[in-house]
Amino acid sequence: MAKIITLELTLPWFTVHALAYIPSLEKNAPIRSEWALCTHGYTSHKGDCLNWANRLVENGTPTIIFDQPGHYLGSFHEVERWEDFRDHSHEVFAEAFKRLEGLMEIHLAPGSYPKPKSLILIGHSLGAFNAIRATDLPEFESLNPMAVAIGIGIGQRQGNHIFETAFYEKTISLRRQLVSPAIDSALVFPWLKEAKEELSLSGKRVHMITGQDDVVVGPGGLEAMIEVLERNGNIVTWETPKRLPHHEPGSATPHLFAFLKDQYGW
Repeated sequence: MAKIITLELTLPWFTVHALAYIPSLEKNAPIRSEWALCTHGYTSHKGDCLNWANRLVENGTPTIIFDQPGHYLGSFHEVERWEDFRDHSHEVFAEAFKRLEGLMEIHLAPGSYPKPKSLILIGHSLGAFNAIRATDLPEFESLNPMAVAIGIGIGQRQGNHIFETAFYEKTISLRRQLVSPAIDSALVFPWLKEAKEELSLSGKRVHMITGQDDVVVGPGGLEAMIEVLERNGNIVTWETPKRLPHHEPGSATPHLFAFLKDQYGW
């Protein structure tokens, strides 16, 4: 049986909670040389990644899921400064990988599993953007990182983010209290749109999965993100399931696993 290990990931700017999934040596599936690091979207928590992690560890893929900094549904650790989140939140992926390496060595016999050759950085919405950013971290330079970005695009709405319209007004007034004041939606949403449009990384591998019914991304949003990534010379693929609403990232699991199975020949 796979082991689930609880842990904290601490960087100089913030601390988050995480769950590491260690595959069983008793399973018929071999332990993979592709490892997965996963995180969630704005105002949510790592529970959104449970279905992904369960399916991956059943396949023999060492996996860790972690909370975004300052998200109270994950823990009550604060983010003190907006600039810390803006500049460093994607670096949690690097700390997650380092800790997963150590846990594999502790819980499995040396030589009983292959060393990681590729990293799969999976995220939803805000976490998807951070997964894409994390492919450019120097810690991952020799590990063939690939981002799988779920529920992502560049909104084509004029004016406010859809969560800040009258339709969602009551919802966001509550949900914005689920994160540190330093990462209020008034800061996060404009930054996300601008940062996506100005994304400059190149030569990376990105696969995007965005539902046709994803009203947060909205019409044209996925296409706008594809254009930015391809313009910079990244290798981009995508799929648009008919039903994958933004608030149900766990529903992406069969699409996610089918893609990875094909990508890595599992």
